[in-house]
Amino acid sequence: MTTHETYIKRCLQIAKNGLGITRPNPMVGAVIVYNDQIIAEGFTSAYGGNHAEVNAINAVKDQSLLAASTIYVTLEPCSHFGKTPPCSDLIVKHNIPNVVIGCIDDNPEVAGKGIAKLRASGCNVTVGVLEAECKAHHKRFFTFHNKKRPYIILKWAETADGFIAPLKKDEQKPVWITNQYSRQLVHKWRAEEQAILVGTNTVVADNPSLTVRDWSGENPIRVVLDKTSKLNADYSIFNDDAKTIRITSETIDFEKPIAIQIATFLHNENINSVIIEGGSQTLQTFIDENLWDEARVFIGNTEFKSGVEAPQFSGNLISEATIKNDTLKIYAKD
Repeated sequence: MTTHETYIKRCLQIAKNGLGITRPNPMVGAVIVYNDQIIAEGFTSAYGGNHAEVNAINAVKDQSLLAASTIYVTLEPCSHFGKTPPCSDLIVKHNIPNVVIGCIDDNPEVAGKGIAKLRASGCNVTVGVLEAECKAHHKRFFTFHNKKRPYIILKWAETADGFIAPLKKDEQKPVWITNQYSRQLVHKWRAEEQAILVGTNTVVADNPSLTVRDWSGENPIRVVLDKTSKLNADYSIFNDDAKTIRITSETIDFEKPIAIQIATFLHNENINSVIIEGGSQTLQTFIDENLWDEARVFIGNTEFKSGVEAPQFSGNLISEATIKNDTLKIYAKD
């Protein structure tokens, strides 16, 4: 690993501190190096706050060192005014001579303009260090801007014999397939993504709240498919714990492919990531329309013998883990 790669790797590590709080901004990491030593680090603050470069520059105790330093960032510094001034201007202001960038920002408001501004001011700019890793890290941001839809995560739990729910049950609540540790991980995921979506049948069968209860973080926006507006306000999904968006026949045309319509609708609502959590029909709809990015599948050690079958799909297995007596498999779309 080269010196540049080592410091960009560190940028990626600290950038993850912004997961779930920076949206719609990307979660950028920045590191400032002087004389082969890290003298400051920063990551993007919650939306409306400082960007990573600002936090890193402000953390340098002796500001005179900046004129002989290198700043490393996972994503091209911004060149436009938003909630905060352009980071490229700040780098120029402090005469930082060297800038190393993981990947270019595809946002049309930036898209190379930050790099051009830095080079025009005399900065030595290096681009594309650990580019693939940086693009993967910024997957939500890039998907939102390039594909005009949220980053879509499918999630379900299935039994060892391939069912996600029994055909019948006595109570209006979930029948747990996984253990408490797997369920806590799901709550962590909810805190990391902007929205969570379920269909009408899941609400009727399980009455879920879809909130972060076993983890510290912000509740996701709840999205429910309710074609005929049959769900009343008594369901937990409509309580005051989080915002809920209802998608009805007045929102999209249910007689046409709905996954792409939902994705477009969520993009228009400025939602950059969503977990599709059920039920089977809703999940299969996104699979059949080939509109997903990740599938996170828990496999419990229980068996139902019969029931609602798990979604059918194909994808590239990218990781597998054991969580006590559960197996978690994560797939990327082919």
